Amino acid sequence: MDFTFTEEQQAAAEAARGVFAGVAPDAVPSPAVTRGAVAEGFDRALWDRLAAADLLGLLLAEESGGAGLDAVALCLVLRESAKVLARVPLLENSAALATLQAYGGPELRSSLPARAGRGELVLTVAANGLTGHDPAELAVTARHHGRNTQDSQNAQDGQIGRDGQDGGHWVLDGVQTMVPWAFDADHLVVPAHTGEGRSVLAVVPRAHEGVVLAEQVSTSGERLGELRLESARIAARDVVTADGAWEWLRALLTTGTCAQALGLGERVLAMTGDYASKREQFGHPIASFQAVAVQAADRYIDLRAMEVTLWQAAWRIASGAPGALPASADIAVAKIWASEGVRRVVQTAQHLHGGFGADVDYPLHRYHAWAKHLELSLGPAAAHEEALGDLLAAHALG
Repeated sequence: MDFTFTEEQQAAAEAARGVFAGVAPDAVPSPAVTRGAVAEGFDRALWDRLAAADLLGLLLAEESGGAGLDAVALCLVLRESAKVLARVPLLENSAALATLQAYGGPELRSSLPARAGRGELVLTVAANGLTGHDPAELAVTARHHGRNTQDSQNAQDGQIGRDGQDGGHWVLDGVQTMVPWAFDADHLVVPAHTGEGRSVLAVVPRAHEGVVLAEQVSTSGERLGELRLESARIAARDVVTADGAWEWLRALLTTGTCAQALGLGERVLAMTGDYASKREQFGHPIASFQAVAVQAADRYIDLRAMEVTLWQAAWRIASGAPGALPASADIAVAKIWASEGVRRVVQTAQHLHGGFGADVDYPLHRYHAWAKHLELSLGPAAAHEEALGDLLAAHALG
Protein backbone atom coordinates (compact mmCIF):
# COMPACT_ATOMS: atom_id res chain seq x y z
CA MET A 1 0.00 0.00 0.00
CA ASP A 2 1.18 3.51 -0.82
CA PHE A 3 0.31 6.07 1.84
CA THR A 4 2.01 9.03 0.14
CA PHE A 5 0.06 11.91 -1.33
CA THR A 6 0.25 12.75 -5.01
CA GLU A 7 2.33 15.68 -6.23
CA GLU A 8 -0.86 17.62 -6.96
CA GLN A 9 -2.22 17.02 -3.46
CA GLN A 10 1.07 18.05 -1.87
CA ALA A 11 1.18 21.17 -4.04
CA ALA A 12 -2.30 22.15 -2.82
CA ALA A 13 -1.20 21.74 0.81
CA GLU A 14 1.95 23.78 0.18
CA ALA A 15 -0.05 26.56 -1.47
CA ALA A 16 -2.42 26.56 1.50
CA ARG A 17 0.45 26.89 3.96
CA GLY A 18 1.66 29.91 2.01
CA VAL A 19 -1.75 31.60 2.04
CA PHE A 20 -2.43 30.88 5.71
CA ALA A 21 1.07 31.80 6.88
CA GLY A 22 0.12 35.37 7.69
CA VAL A 23 -3.25 34.67 9.30
CA ALA A 24 -3.53 35.52 13.00
CA PRO A 25 -5.84 33.13 14.92
CA ASP A 26 -6.82 35.95 17.29
CA ALA A 27 -7.49 38.58 14.62
CA VAL A 28 -11.06 39.12 15.87
CA PRO A 29 -12.25 39.70 19.44
CA SER A 30 -12.46 36.76 21.80
CA PRO A 31 -15.89 35.07 22.12
CA ALA A 32 -15.24 35.11 25.88
CA VAL A 33 -15.46 38.89 26.03
CA THR A 34 -17.82 39.61 23.12
CA ARG A 35 -21.58 39.96 23.30
CA GLY A 36 -22.97 38.28 20.20
CA ALA A 37 -20.85 37.39 17.19
CA VAL A 38 -17.14 38.21 17.10
CA ALA A 39 -17.50 39.69 13.60
CA GLU A 40 -20.22 40.50 11.10
CA GLY A 41 -18.82 38.35 8.32
CA PHE A 42 -15.95 36.14 7.27
CA ASP A 43 -12.43 37.21 6.30
CA ARG A 44 -12.97 38.58 2.79
CA ALA A 45 -9.31 39.50 2.31
CA LEU A 46 -8.28 35.90 3.04
CA TRP A 47 -11.05 34.66 0.73
CA ASP A 48 -9.61 36.74 -2.10
CA ARG A 49 -6.13 35.32 -1.46
CA LEU A 50 -7.52 31.79 -1.55
CA ALA A 51 -9.21 32.57 -4.87
CA ALA A 52 -5.99 34.04 -6.26
CA ALA A 53 -4.13 30.87 -5.26
CA ASP A 54 -6.80 28.71 -7.01
CA LEU A 55 -7.65 27.00 -3.72
CA LEU A 56 -11.40 27.66 -3.94
CA GLY A 57 -11.65 25.54 -7.09
CA LEU A 58 -9.78 22.47 -5.85
CA LEU A 59 -12.74 20.17 -6.57
CA LEU A 60 -13.86 22.02 -9.68
CA ALA A 61 -13.32 20.21 -12.97
CA GLU A 62 -10.37 21.39 -15.05
CA GLU A 63 -12.61 22.22 -18.01
CA SER A 64 -14.42 24.68 -15.72
CA GLY A 65 -11.20 26.33 -14.62
CA GLY A 66 -10.62 24.29 -11.47
CA ALA A 67 -7.85 22.00 -10.27
CA GLY A 68 -9.82 18.79 -10.75
CA LEU A 69 -8.58 17.37 -7.43
CA ASP A 70 -10.37 15.24 -4.86
CA ALA A 71 -11.54 15.04 -1.26
CA VAL A 72 -8.05 14.16 -0.03
CA ALA A 73 -6.65 17.42 -1.44
CA LEU A 74 -9.49 19.40 0.10
CA CYS A 75 -8.87 17.81 3.50
CA LEU A 76 -5.16 18.66 3.27
CA VAL A 77 -6.06 22.31 2.72
CA LEU A 78 -8.73 22.32 5.45
CA ARG A 79 -6.20 20.85 7.85
CA GLU A 80 -3.94 23.86 7.25
CA SER A 81 -6.85 26.31 7.54
CA ALA A 82 -7.79 25.04 10.99
CA LYS A 83 -4.28 25.55 12.32
CA VAL A 84 -4.84 29.32 12.09
CA LEU A 85 -8.62 29.27 12.70
CA ALA A 86 -9.24 30.62 9.20
CA ARG A 87 -12.60 32.39 9.18
CA VAL A 88 -13.74 31.45 5.69
CA PRO A 89 -16.47 29.13 4.30
CA LEU A 90 -13.91 27.00 2.48
CA LEU A 91 -15.43 23.64 3.43
CA GLU A 92 -19.04 24.57 2.71
CA ASN A 93 -18.30 26.35 -0.57
CA SER A 94 -16.05 23.56 -1.86
CA ALA A 95 -18.41 20.75 -0.90
CA ALA A 96 -21.42 22.52 -2.38
CA LEU A 97 -19.80 23.34 -5.72
CA ALA A 98 -18.47 19.78 -6.05
CA THR A 99 -21.93 18.35 -5.41
CA LEU A 100 -23.65 20.67 -7.87
CA GLN A 101 -20.99 19.85 -10.44
CA ALA A 102 -21.43 16.09 -9.98
CA TYR A 103 -25.19 15.84 -9.51
CA GLY A 104 -26.81 19.07 -10.71
CA GLY A 105 -28.69 19.66 -13.92
CA PRO A 106 -27.17 21.36 -16.97
CA GLU A 107 -28.03 24.90 -15.90
CA LEU A 108 -26.67 24.44 -12.38
CA ARG A 109 -23.48 22.80 -13.63
CA SER A 110 -22.85 25.58 -16.13
CA SER A 111 -23.34 28.49 -13.75
CA LEU A 112 -22.79 28.26 -10.01
CA PRO A 113 -19.84 25.84 -9.55
CA ALA A 114 -17.40 27.77 -11.76
CA ARG A 115 -18.31 31.11 -10.20
CA ALA A 116 -18.00 29.66 -6.69
CA GLY A 117 -14.62 28.21 -7.62
CA ARG A 118 -13.40 31.64 -8.67
CA GLY A 119 -14.68 33.26 -5.49
CA GLU A 120 -17.24 35.38 -7.34
CA LEU A 121 -20.04 34.06 -5.16
CA VAL A 122 -20.26 32.08 -1.94
CA LEU A 123 -22.13 28.83 -1.32
CA THR A 124 -22.99 27.32 2.03
CA VAL A 125 -24.93 24.27 3.18
CA ALA A 126 -27.75 23.88 5.70
CA ALA A 127 -26.69 20.52 7.12
CA ASN A 128 -27.79 20.60 10.76
CA GLY A 129 -31.53 20.09 10.53
CA LEU A 130 -34.02 21.54 12.96
CA THR A 131 -32.27 20.62 16.22
CA GLY A 132 -28.73 19.72 15.23
CA HIS A 133 -29.40 16.08 16.12
CA ASP A 134 -32.06 14.95 13.65
CA PRO A 135 -31.35 14.20 9.96
CA ALA A 136 -31.12 17.52 8.13
CA GLU A 137 -33.21 16.40 5.17
CA LEU A 138 -36.22 15.79 7.43
CA ALA A 139 -36.32 19.40 8.61
CA VAL A 140 -37.65 20.75 5.29
CA THR A 141 -40.43 19.45 3.08
CA ALA A 142 -40.29 19.85 -0.69
CA ARG A 143 -43.42 19.71 -2.84
CA HIS A 144 -43.12 19.68 -6.59
CA HIS A 145 -45.48 21.63 -8.83
CA GLY A 146 -44.89 20.65 -12.44
CA ARG A 147 -46.18 22.19 -15.61
CA ASN A 148 -49.02 19.72 -15.48
CA THR A 149 -50.50 17.12 -13.14
CA GLN A 150 -48.40 14.27 -14.57
CA ASP A 151 -45.16 16.22 -13.98
CA SER A 152 -46.01 16.63 -10.30
CA GLN A 153 -46.97 12.97 -9.97
CA ASN A 154 -43.68 11.90 -11.58
CA ALA A 155 -41.80 14.05 -9.08
CA GLN A 156 -43.55 12.47 -6.13
CA ASP A 157 -42.93 8.99 -7.56
CA GLY A 158 -39.21 9.65 -7.98
CA GLN A 159 -39.38 9.61 -11.79
CA ILE A 160 -37.68 12.94 -12.43
CA GLY A 161 -34.60 12.51 -14.56
CA ARG A 162 -31.07 12.95 -13.25
CA ASP A 163 -31.13 16.62 -14.25
CA GLY A 164 -34.52 17.30 -12.69
CA GLN A 165 -35.50 19.30 -15.75
CA ASP A 166 -39.19 18.54 -15.96
CA GLY A 167 -40.17 22.17 -15.60
CA GLY A 168 -42.28 23.76 -12.91
CA HIS A 169 -41.02 24.55 -9.42
CA TRP A 170 -40.65 23.24 -5.89
CA VAL A 171 -42.14 24.73 -2.72
CA LEU A 172 -40.06 24.45 0.45
CA ASP A 173 -41.27 24.69 4.04
CA GLY A 174 -39.32 24.11 7.24
CA VAL A 175 -36.46 25.27 9.44
CA GLN A 176 -32.73 24.55 9.33
CA THR A 177 -30.66 25.65 12.30
CA MET A 178 -27.00 26.64 12.72
CA VAL A 179 -26.31 27.35 9.05
CA PRO A 180 -22.66 28.48 8.80
CA TRP A 181 -21.95 31.78 7.03
CA ALA A 182 -25.64 32.09 6.18
CA PHE A 183 -25.60 35.88 6.16
CA ASP A 184 -22.55 35.98 3.88
CA ALA A 185 -23.52 33.33 1.32
CA ASP A 186 -25.15 34.16 -1.99
CA HIS A 187 -26.84 30.74 -2.17
CA LEU A 188 -27.69 28.13 0.45
CA VAL A 189 -27.84 24.45 -0.49
CA VAL A 190 -30.73 23.00 1.50
CA PRO A 191 -31.53 19.27 1.83
CA ALA A 192 -35.23 18.48 1.94
CA HIS A 193 -37.54 15.46 1.74
CA THR A 194 -40.47 14.86 -0.55
CA GLY A 195 -42.49 12.80 1.91
CA GLU A 196 -41.88 9.55 0.04
CA GLY A 197 -38.49 8.82 1.54
CA ARG A 198 -36.57 10.72 -1.13
CA SER A 199 -34.15 13.59 -0.57
CA VAL A 200 -33.50 16.56 -2.82
CA LEU A 201 -31.09 19.50 -2.64
CA ALA A 202 -32.47 22.95 -3.29
CA VAL A 203 -30.20 25.86 -4.18
CA VAL A 204 -31.87 28.74 -2.38
CA PRO A 205 -30.82 32.39 -2.91
CA ARG A 206 -30.21 34.14 0.40
CA ALA A 207 -32.38 37.07 -0.65
CA HIS A 208 -35.52 35.33 -1.85
CA GLU A 209 -39.24 35.46 -1.15
CA GLY A 210 -40.15 33.05 1.63
CA VAL A 211 -36.58 32.93 3.02
CA VAL A 212 -36.11 34.30 6.53
CA LEU A 213 -32.80 34.34 8.44
CA ALA A 214 -32.40 34.80 12.19
CA GLU A 215 -29.02 35.29 13.84
CA GLN A 216 -27.45 32.57 15.96
CA VAL A 217 -23.96 32.50 17.48
CA SER A 218 -21.72 29.45 17.72
CA THR A 219 -19.50 28.50 20.65
CA SER A 220 -16.58 29.83 18.60
CA GLY A 221 -18.29 33.22 18.41
CA GLU A 222 -19.03 33.00 14.71
CA ARG A 223 -22.32 34.21 13.26
CA LEU A 224 -24.66 31.41 12.22
CA GLY A 225 -28.15 31.58 10.81
CA GLU A 226 -31.47 29.94 11.48
CA LEU A 227 -33.01 29.45 8.06
CA ARG A 228 -36.78 29.52 7.94
CA LEU A 229 -38.47 28.59 4.67
CA GLU A 230 -42.07 29.71 4.34
CA SER A 231 -43.53 28.44 1.07
CA ALA A 232 -40.32 29.40 -0.70
CA ARG A 233 -40.72 28.76 -4.41
CA ILE A 234 -37.61 27.40 -6.14
CA ALA A 235 -37.38 26.72 -9.89
CA ALA A 236 -37.00 23.05 -10.82
CA ARG A 237 -33.68 23.79 -12.54
CA ASP A 238 -32.27 24.83 -9.12
CA VAL A 239 -33.21 21.60 -7.36
CA VAL A 240 -30.97 18.53 -7.46
CA THR A 241 -33.06 15.36 -7.50
CA ALA A 242 -30.38 12.80 -8.36
CA ASP A 243 -30.11 9.83 -6.02
CA GLY A 244 -27.16 9.97 -3.65
CA ALA A 245 -26.48 13.70 -3.99
CA TRP A 246 -27.28 14.62 -0.39
CA GLU A 247 -25.52 11.55 1.01
CA TRP A 248 -22.34 12.40 -0.91
CA LEU A 249 -22.47 16.06 0.14
CA ARG A 250 -23.01 15.09 3.79
CA ALA A 251 -20.07 12.66 3.67
CA LEU A 252 -17.78 15.33 2.23
CA LEU A 253 -18.85 17.90 4.82
CA THR A 254 -18.31 15.44 7.66
CA THR A 255 -14.89 14.32 6.47
CA GLY A 256 -13.85 17.94 5.96
CA THR A 257 -14.87 18.70 9.54
CA CYS A 258 -12.68 15.82 10.71
CA ALA A 259 -9.80 17.40 8.78
CA GLN A 260 -10.39 20.70 10.57
CA ALA A 261 -10.38 18.90 13.92
CA LEU A 262 -7.04 17.28 13.03
CA GLY A 263 -5.40 20.54 11.99
CA LEU A 264 -6.64 22.35 15.08
CA GLY A 265 -5.46 19.53 17.35
CA GLU A 266 -2.02 19.46 15.76
CA ARG A 267 -1.58 23.19 16.24
CA VAL A 268 -2.74 23.03 19.86
CA LEU A 269 -0.35 20.18 20.68
CA ALA A 270 2.51 22.14 19.08
CA MET A 271 1.60 25.18 21.22
CA THR A 272 1.56 22.96 24.30
CA GLY A 273 4.96 21.46 23.51
CA ASP A 274 6.47 24.89 22.99
CA TYR A 275 5.03 26.19 26.26
CA ALA A 276 6.02 23.12 28.28
CA SER A 277 9.60 23.29 27.02
CA LYS A 278 9.95 26.90 28.23
CA ARG A 279 7.86 26.95 31.41
CA GLU A 280 10.03 26.01 34.38
CA GLN A 281 9.21 24.67 37.82
CA PHE A 282 11.78 23.68 40.44
CA GLY A 283 14.47 24.78 38.01
CA HIS A 284 13.45 22.44 35.19
CA PRO A 285 11.15 22.74 32.13
CA ILE A 286 7.83 21.09 32.92
CA ALA A 287 8.20 19.09 29.68
CA SER A 288 10.85 17.04 31.48
CA PHE A 289 8.35 15.89 34.11
CA GLN A 290 7.05 12.39 33.47
CA ALA A 291 3.41 13.26 34.19
CA VAL A 292 3.50 16.05 31.60
CA ALA A 293 5.33 13.95 28.99
CA VAL A 294 2.88 11.05 29.34
CA GLN A 295 -0.17 13.29 28.86
CA ALA A 296 1.37 14.91 25.80
CA ALA A 297 2.28 11.49 24.39
CA ASP A 298 -1.32 10.29 24.82
CA ARG A 299 -2.57 13.27 22.86
CA TYR A 300 -0.01 12.60 20.12
CA ILE A 301 -1.47 9.09 19.81
CA ASP A 302 -4.96 10.62 19.53
CA LEU A 303 -3.79 12.83 16.68
CA ARG A 304 -2.19 9.98 14.78
CA ALA A 305 -5.40 7.96 15.11
CA MET A 306 -7.42 10.97 13.94
CA GLU A 307 -5.08 11.30 10.97
CA VAL A 308 -5.15 7.71 9.73
CA THR A 309 -8.94 7.40 10.06
CA LEU A 310 -9.40 10.74 8.29
CA TRP A 311 -7.35 9.71 5.26
CA GLN A 312 -9.14 6.38 5.06
CA ALA A 313 -12.51 8.15 4.95
CA ALA A 314 -11.34 10.80 2.48
CA TRP A 315 -9.82 8.16 0.23
CA ARG A 316 -13.07 6.16 0.18
CA ILE A 317 -14.98 9.28 -0.85
CA ALA A 318 -12.41 10.32 -3.45
CA SER A 319 -11.89 6.91 -5.03
CA GLY A 320 -15.28 5.31 -4.63
CA ALA A 321 -13.36 2.12 -3.90
CA PRO A 322 -15.44 -0.79 -2.57
CA GLY A 323 -14.75 -2.29 0.83
CA ALA A 324 -16.02 -4.86 3.27
CA LEU A 325 -18.22 -2.10 4.70
CA PRO A 326 -19.74 0.97 3.01
CA ALA A 327 -17.77 4.22 3.05
CA SER A 328 -20.14 5.46 5.76
CA ALA A 329 -18.42 3.03 8.15
CA ASP A 330 -15.03 4.65 7.54
CA ILE A 331 -16.61 8.07 8.01
CA ALA A 332 -18.15 6.93 11.30
CA VAL A 333 -14.74 5.76 12.55
CA ALA A 334 -13.18 9.08 11.55
CA LYS A 335 -15.93 10.96 13.40
CA ILE A 336 -15.43 8.86 16.54
CA TRP A 337 -11.75 9.72 16.71
CA ALA A 338 -12.14 13.36 15.65
CA SER A 339 -14.94 14.15 18.09
CA GLU A 340 -13.25 12.52 21.08
CA GLY A 341 -9.69 13.34 20.05
CA VAL A 342 -10.04 17.08 19.52
CA ARG A 343 -11.74 17.41 22.91
CA ARG A 344 -9.01 15.50 24.71
CA VAL A 345 -6.24 17.48 22.99
CA VAL A 346 -7.58 20.89 24.00
CA GLN A 347 -8.46 19.77 27.53
CA THR A 348 -4.93 18.49 28.07
CA ALA A 349 -3.52 21.69 26.59
CA GLN A 350 -5.55 23.81 28.98
CA HIS A 351 -4.44 21.66 31.91
CA LEU A 352 -0.75 21.84 31.03
CA HIS A 353 -0.89 25.57 30.35
CA GLY A 354 -2.46 26.23 33.74
CA GLY A 355 -4.12 29.62 34.12
CA PHE A 356 -2.18 30.91 31.13
CA GLY A 357 -4.49 28.92 28.85
CA ALA A 358 -7.50 30.97 29.91
CA ASP A 359 -5.79 34.32 29.28
CA VAL A 360 -7.75 36.10 26.54
CA ASP A 361 -4.51 37.69 25.34
CA TYR A 362 -3.21 34.21 24.46
CA PRO A 363 -4.92 32.34 21.57
CA LEU A 364 -5.35 28.93 23.26
CA HIS A 365 -8.81 29.76 24.59
CA ARG A 366 -9.93 30.53 21.02
CA TYR A 367 -8.73 27.12 19.87
CA HIS A 368 -10.66 25.59 22.76
CA ALA A 369 -13.85 27.37 21.65
CA TRP A 370 -13.39 26.25 18.03
CA ALA A 371 -12.66 22.69 19.17
CA LYS A 372 -15.90 22.61 21.14
CA HIS A 373 -17.79 23.84 18.08
CA LEU A 374 -16.22 21.11 15.92
CA GLU A 375 -16.97 18.47 18.56
CA LEU A 376 -20.62 19.52 18.69
CA SER A 377 -20.81 19.61 14.89
CA LEU A 378 -19.49 16.06 14.64
CA GLY A 379 -21.79 14.77 17.35
CA PRO A 380 -21.15 12.35 20.21
CA ALA A 381 -18.84 9.40 19.61
CA ALA A 382 -21.39 7.02 21.14
CA ALA A 383 -23.88 7.78 18.36
CA HIS A 384 -21.26 7.03 15.69
CA GLU A 385 -20.28 3.82 17.48
CA GLU A 386 -23.92 2.75 17.41
CA ALA A 387 -24.14 3.52 13.68
CA LEU A 388 -20.95 1.56 13.09
CA GLY A 389 -22.39 -1.35 15.03
CA ASP A 390 -25.48 -1.33 12.84
CA LEU A 391 -23.30 -1.44 9.73
CA LEU A 392 -21.28 -4.33 11.11
CA ALA A 393 -24.48 -6.22 11.88
CA ALA A 394 -25.83 -5.61 8.40
CA HIS A 395 -22.70 -6.65 6.48
CA ALA A 396 -21.17 -10.07 7.01
CA LEU A 397 -17.38 -9.91 7.23
CA GLY A 398 -14.91 -12.63 6.37
